[in-house]
Amino acid sequence: MTHPAYVQGTLDTLLTADGSVDPAALSLADTTFVVLDLETTGGAPDGAGITEIGAVKVRGGERLGEFATLVNPGQPLPPFITVLTGITEAMLRPAPPIETVLPALLEFLRGAVLVAHNAPYDVGFLKAACARHGYPWPALRVLDTAALARRALTRDEVPNRKLGTLAQFFRSPVQPNHRALDDAKATVDVLHGLIERLGSFKVHTLGDAIEFAKAVTPAQRRQRHLADGLPHVPGVYIFRAADERPLYVGTSKDVATRVRSYFTAGEKRARISEMLTAAARVEAVECAHSLEAEVRELRLIAAHAPPYNRRSKFPERVVWLKLTTEIFPRLSVVRRMAEDGATYLGPFSSRRTAELAAAGVYDAVPLRQCNHKLSLRSKTPACALAELGRCPAPCEHEITPAEYDLRAALPFRTATSGDPGPVVAAILARIEALSEKQRYEEAAVVRSRLIALLRALIRMQRLQAVTRLPEVVAARRDDKGGWEIAVVRHGRLAAAATSPPREHPRPTLDAAMLTAETVLPGHGPVPAATAEETERILAWLERPDTRLVETSGDWVSPVRGAARFAALLTRAEAGGSA
Repeated sequence: MTHPAYVQGTLDTLLTADGSVDPAALSLADTTFVVLDLETTGGAPDGAGITEIGAVKVRGGERLGEFATLVNPGQPLPPFITVLTGITEAMLRPAPPIETVLPALLEFLRGAVLVAHNAPYDVGFLKAACARHGYPWPALRVLDTAALARRALTRDEVPNRKLGTLAQFFRSPVQPNHRALDDAKATVDVLHGLIERLGSFKVHTLGDAIEFAKAVTPAQRRQRHLADGLPHVPGVYIFRAADERPLYVGTSKDVATRVRSYFTAGEKRARISEMLTAAARVEAVECAHSLEAEVRELRLIAAHAPPYNRRSKFPERVVWLKLTTEIFPRLSVVRRMAEDGATYLGPFSSRRTAELAAAGVYDAVPLRQCNHKLSLRSKTPACALAELGRCPAPCEHEITPAEYDLRAALPFRTATSGDPGPVVAAILARIEALSEKQRYEEAAVVRSRLIALLRALIRMQRLQAVTRLPEVVAARRDDKGGWEIAVVRHGRLAAAATSPPREHPRPTLDAAMLTAETVLPGHGPVPAATAEETERILAWLERPDTRLVETSGDWVSPVRGAARFAALLTRAEAGGSA
């Protein structure tokens, strides 16, 4: 007969993304519990010291079995333990050692949720015993009745959360007496009483009970209903305010599970706690696969600028390093690229990073650093850099435009589109010269400039390799045996689909290509999408299990391009000698 503490209802078999039953979604009435208690010699759990094990298996209020045995701890029994429990060394001498008991105990625990009063103590001893004797600890879900009581009962109801106090409060016919099986039976009654209380907190599933026992905030508990009814599919989720404003946008392979995690004790971010308080509902956007979800997340963040997403996730907040088209070109940090024939490097996530890369260029080539508008008709007074020999003084017509272009501008143009070797070699030479003079702090500054410049060069050339292609079609196997399909045009995700398992993917692929977004080519290294979107696509395309189905051109990078300096960049970032 079902214990009256449980609410009658149908089995809640919510499925995970892979189609299996999520144990956390089972109602408490359908969950199998093993309520366990240990008696020990005291001290720390070191793999020994267990003297008695008692366990009761229950489901829906019905007792399904018991497990009870004394255990020879292999060490002397302290006298105070005998006084406390009544267990003597004479009783333990013929008992089996823990390594003999563990196989049967682990089998008894299989498929169940482990329940104990002050569970970390009992679990700690069992884990230590398993590790000491070579038994793998099973991935058990654990429910602590002491933690549940702290959350469900007030101080006015019980003065403390001791097992004896709770057993008396819930009118258990078995009172704890420091013997394992009796204490386990008393804990069963306490568990049933607590489950009856949990209904008033709208806690009806195993996952809810485990999270209820943790220190979740009142806002999390009050708003947890926002996760109800969401699908277990890959996609994007949007927390919206009462006026429908997007507050936060995120993505997951399993939307329902991810959103539910915001209402658990594991979520401790202050800004998310504030967001949950303001949220009125959660909207889910189902996607074909995880790549589409990641791309949609980026686009939604760019479109709505949700206040609780980090600033680093806003793809429109980037800058570029521009080599101007003046008679004597110079570097300028700009927010947008124009179709003006200029050479650009980027994008950079901040102005500071762009200026750091520009300083690296100045270390390598004699580009002018002033902002003056120079003319071939009249001279402009030279700055201190010209006097120091750091600038060829085009302002005073000390160099012709052709010579300036060859010495200063051309190396930068070549570095962005082809071989950055001369620029890199010049920076390395400067680092070496400073190091030989033991000016290590200055050498470290130049190295940071080299890092910023190399990151930008490698990134841009990598992006250009795919964005110049009108179309790339690729597919990869998913976990269910189907195929994830992506149609990419000029570095932008134009279509996404998933073919069903055990079916040929070609019809799905053809349909995706026919319905894909039309993407017109633009200018610059990322002409049709943000750099972040193209990089997410590149990461997906470069996975070992991704297959290229069709391309409308050659996917190539410069032979002596920036990618050959990837190892140098890694060493420099690690702080090693360049």
